[in-house]
Amino acid sequence: MPVITLTSDWGKKDFYRGAVKGAILRQLPEAVIIDISHEIPPFDLNQAAFIIRNFYSNFPEGTIHILAINTEASIETPHTVVFHKGHYFISADNGIFSLIFNEVPEKIIELDILQDSDYFTFSTRDVFVKAACHLLSGKPMEELGHKKEKVMVKMAFQPVINADLIKGKVIYVDRYGNAFANISENLFRTAVKNRKFSITFRSPNYRINRISKSYMDVHEGEMLALFSSSGYLEIAINRGDASSLLGLKLDTSVLIEME
Repeated sequence: MPVITLTSDWGKKDFYRGAVKGAILRQLPEAVIIDISHEIPPFDLNQAAFIIRNFYSNFPEGTIHILAINTEASIETPHTVVFHKGHYFISADNGIFSLIFNEVPEKIIELDILQDSDYFTFSTRDVFVKAACHLLSGKPMEELGHKKEKVMVKMAFQPVINADLIKGKVIYVDRYGNAFANISENLFRTAVKNRKFSITFRSPNYRINRISKSYMDVHEGEMLALFSSSGYLEIAINRGDASSLLGLKLDTSVLIEME
C-alpha cells in the first residue's frame, strides 16, 4: 500500500488533521498516513515549498502528497493533482507546484470531483482525500478530471549576482535557528570559483570567510556557514540559535562578497 503524506498550515490545536485522517481511513483502513508538518505559517506557500522540496524524494515512488496550504479553489486556482518523478501531489494550483519543481510536472490533471458536503471551506477532506484514495486504489490519474498543459507560476525571489557580489536572502529558519538563504551550492561554486570571499548579514561585524563541512568544524557557540542536504547555504551557530542570536529572520539579506 503506497503512502499518503500530509503537509499543512493547520497547526495542532484544531480538528482538521484528525478529520482528514479519519476520512482517509474510512475509505482505506489500511492506508499509511505520514504527518510531515502542520506548523507552516498560514497561507505561506514559500515555506511550504521549501519543506516539500526537501522531503518528498525520500519517500518511495507512488507516494501521494496532500498539500493543504491555501486550498480554496477558484477559476484561477483549481484543485489539481500532478505526477512528477514518480510521486503524486494534490493541492490547489495556487503557485505551489512551480515553487516545488524546477520544471513543468510530467502530468497535470485538474480535478473534477463532486464533494459530499455543501460546505466549500474544507476541500482537503472533501476533495483531496477522494483523489488520494482513488490513486491509492490503483485507478488511473486521468479519471480524476481533465488534462492541463501547465500550472500557475509563482516566482520565488532569486539571488542578484554580479562580478563580485551575490545578494540573497533568508528563505527558511528551522527549529534549531539555522537560517537557509536562497543561494544554492551550484550558484556559489560557479560564481566564487577559487576566489576568497566573505559572507555578511545585518552588520559587517558578522562575517564568515569559509564554508564548513559540519557544525562541529567550529567551537561551540561560534557561527559558521555550510551547504546542508537542502542544497542551500545555511548559516548556523554550533549548539546555538543563529536566528535569535544573529538576528537572521525571513527576508534578511545575505551577501557574499568576492575578491
